[in-house]
Amino acid sequence: MEVIAHYLPQFHPIPENDEWWGPGFTEWTNVTKARPLFSGHRQPHLPADLGFYDLRVPEVREAQADLARRYGVTAFCYWHYWFGGRRLLERPFDDVLSSGRPDLPFCVAWANQTWSGIWHGAPDRILIEQTYPGPEDEARHFAYLLEAFRDERYLRIDGRPVMFVYKPGELPEPARFVERWQTMAREAGLDGLYLIAGLGETEYPTHKQDGYDAGVWYQFPFGEDRGVRVREYLMGKGLLRGPKRYPYRSDFPPIPAGQQGPIFPSVYPNWDNTPRSGRGGVLATGATPERFGSEVRGALRLVQALPEAERVLVIKSWNEWAEGNYLEPDRETGHARGDTLARELRRAGFLGESAIRRK
Repeated sequence: MEVIAHYLPQFHPIPENDEWWGPGFTEWTNVTKARPLFSGHRQPHLPADLGFYDLRVPEVREAQADLARRYGVTAFCYWHYWFGGRRLLERPFDDVLSSGRPDLPFCVAWANQTWSGIWHGAPDRILIEQTYPGPEDEARHFAYLLEAFRDERYLRIDGRPVMFVYKPGELPEPARFVERWQTMAREAGLDGLYLIAGLGETEYPTHKQDGYDAGVWYQFPFGEDRGVRVREYLMGKGLLRGPKRYPYRSDFPPIPAGQQGPIFPSVYPNWDNTPRSGRGGVLATGATPERFGSEVRGALRLVQALPEAERVLVIKSWNEWAEGNYLEPDRETGHARGDTLARELRRAGFLGESAIRRK
């Protein structure tokens, strides 16, 4: 089985973020300025063992890999940004490639969406637009990733390098995209790619027809109760201020019928994006390590029903701190969430080195 954790590289300064948000901006800027917005709201969430790290430091990346192994995570999936030939936040991933360290399997997820100020209180501000110039740009994009695809650490399923596409339905010609990338992979001497379509957050019912090998089901870990409906009603009447609040659910729900498999479940350790969005944010209440354990148990039941060579659990995410969405240890719960993941994997008989990667 493979346990893949999405990995955010926005923990080092880049010129674009300096221009948009001020000198020295990183994800920690939002994390440290967060404050409670209602009674019982716990903010800020601050890192424990790893501190306020900078991903340009090799020792940080090694320490993250050590923690990942402890928790049962078998691969990092680096968020990858490509805007018509322009890359952002690429430094950590490039350093992982060039240094050969850490020795932890990895893959990439193309976060193909426009960057706006929506999560920073400026929804109408376009920072950089996601465009799709066509086949020549795709050839440059593939050529950039080819070194990674050939790396011996790169995660493979059925002998093929794994690549996630976060918003496949937003591609101008999704099926043609798959066809061109599979052709380029075979021409480069690979056996093709194992392409995974992001599902759940947006409607995209044709991923199998368009040629994707699998889907991953992204769904916020929100349950519902009467209090939620009351708060939403009062907010709609202008009688209550945000943020929106939903209880963290106590089990992983069934994936909606009609989805063509394999579909990989994705679990969220928590969710609270008020450090980015303030009162315009959304959060899960009661997101304890114990409830996360219930979420993981439910997801693993779905994984067990998948073909043995395609058993995958996705963690969203390893380190998205400004969304309250991280597995790394914090000052509030320590290693509880990561160790809970390891315990549930062990209970299900899945903890250990992946068999997928050796095929």
